[in-house]
Amino acid sequence: MRIGILGTGGMADALGTQWARAGHQVRAGGRTGPTGLREAAEFGADAVLLAVPYEAAVPVVAGLAEPLRGRTLIDCTNPVGAGFALLTSGGPSAAERIAAAAPGVRVVKAFNLCHVSVWRRTPPVFDGRPLAVPLAGDDEPALDVVRRLVRDIGCEPVHAGGLDRAGLVEATAALLIRLWVAEGADAQAIAPPLAYAAG
Repeated sequence: MRIGILGTGGMADALGTQWARAGHQVRAGGRTGPTGLREAAEFGADAVLLAVPYEAAVPVVAGLAEPLRGRTLIDCTNPVGAGFALLTSGGPSAAERIAAAAPGVRVVKAFNLCHVSVWRRTPPVFDGRPLAVPLAGDDEPALDVVRRLVRDIGCEPVHAGGLDRAGLVEATAALLIRLWVAEGADAQAIAPPLAYAAG
């Protein structure tokens, strides 16, 4: 696949490196540097990863609405602010705001629940169990693209529902970050194994 990455920070580097290792063609671009955001967007014929800070996400996507039209856009942003507050509480999710900023873009929420260090693991397997990656999106072909990219780094995709469920995935990130950072809690321990989940 040809994957463009909007951003040049840790998430861009970690996921881009993994996908390149899996045999994909990857090009990352930023607001400064030899490769710009537009060039990266145009390069991503199969998928584009949005890996900029949440505060910049909507303006960046709005400015690239034309080259992104019809493309699969993977949103890994987290709208989490001071005190681990969810910045989109009570309103559309970050993913829905991003989709509204560029009509015709096929947005899938994914890769937002883990620290960049997890995505650098080859593969992200813990106690013999591959990491599960929730995906929220409305476009089935776009979801198929992201499922493949999840599997290509050694993880398992989990369908979380349509894009209207992205807010729940983002709220989960806010909760987990608070538990890990502020409480030092093992957040994985808050959910029982599947065999016991339904009673």
